[in-house]
Amino acid sequence: MNKKLLLLFLFFATFYNIQSQVQLSVYSEISIVTAGPGNELYEKFGHSAIRIKDPVLNLDIIYNYGIFDFDAPNFYTNFAQGKMYYLLARYDFKYFLASYKKDKRWLKQQVLNLNIDEKRDFFNYLENNAKPANATYLYDPFFNNCSTKLKDITKSILKNKVVFDVSNIENGKTLRELMNQEIYWNTWGNFGINIIAGTILDFERNQLEYTYLPDYLHKVFENGKTKRNNGHVNLVLREDVLLNFEEKAISNSTIFSPLNVFILLFFIVIFITLKDFKNRKRTKSLDFLIFFTTGFVGLILAYLWFFSSHKTAPNNFNILWAFLPNIFVAFLLLKNKAKIWIRTYILALLLFLVVILILWVLKVQVFPIAIIPLLVLLFVRYCYLYYSLLSSIK
Repeated sequence: MNKKLLLLFLFFATFYNIQSQVQLSVYSEISIVTAGPGNELYEKFGHSAIRIKDPVLNLDIIYNYGIFDFDAPNFYTNFAQGKMYYLLARYDFKYFLASYKKDKRWLKQQVLNLNIDEKRDFFNYLENNAKPANATYLYDPFFNNCSTKLKDITKSILKNKVVFDVSNIENGKTLRELMNQEIYWNTWGNFGINIIAGTILDFERNQLEYTYLPDYLHKVFENGKTKRNNGHVNLVLREDVLLNFEEKAISNSTIFSPLNVFILLFFIVIFITLKDFKNRKRTKSLDFLIFFTTGFVGLILAYLWFFSSHKTAPNNFNILWAFLPNIFVAFLLLKNKAKIWIRTYILALLLFLVVILILWVLKVQVFPIAIIPLLVLLFVRYCYLYYSLLSSIK
């Protein structure tokens, strides 16, 4: 969310004590608001928020768990460490509506079927949560975001009175599969998320865990029930379309997409390798670039795995191609004569690439499609290195 909304949050927070003393009327409404995807990477999943409207009190407030500030102290350091702090912002709904209207993103609300006591419980919970001392929370894009928060809040308030029916939602999906549905596969955003995320995204999940995506939260509430007297009634009283824009297509691949870039690099490396084979030489600068780059990526992945709090970073088998020691071996490959152990080391790298294929086939970890030319590139160059170094070992 942008800084303008953050400033609005800070502004309206000053009026918190006035609003927090009111009691909702019987004409009040609590709604789950769902927004369509936007253009930015962090908008691709869409968005969810809670709206509380009371015409008697002239109250129309949005509670938005999707606020962050790039300019906050240590934002990027905290992000790298997995400490992504978001805010619950409480402000007039008209500003929320205007923002999505400007971006031409569809918006709809599900008015919940609640009695007056339940409405007031929602209001009191959100008002307390919106206090400056309580508003910050540790965000996780898959396990604790603007969408999962609303499901958890509803269960916390309604307890065993709420029943989320997921029988009409397809089962057996993984979080990675769901993410790939929302972010086009041949983009750097999709590629980056798939590279830094380990096997935790590849387990099949129950449908309630799909609700990190606002679309699935909408489906879960749409089919939900709540206890009323001796029976159950629909959790959603009615649904309103607030903004009726056409959803933007998820495909936004460009000429510089991951697949195109890696295919180009593949042909460049193949050309140089064939030339090296013909001339019985080795282009040391190419080997340095390959090993240093893969080693540097491995350094980032190792840091995220072992030294950050990112839940998705551990058990990431991308380190088999982005192998951290490569960053040191790169400098040894600049020499004319190679150490005897380097040939064995390269044989291990070839074995790692085979292991990646096995893990992929067995779906232990699913890798991005765009990485295939890169893996083939590495395999071909490693094979040539294994052959060429035989005559240069000292």
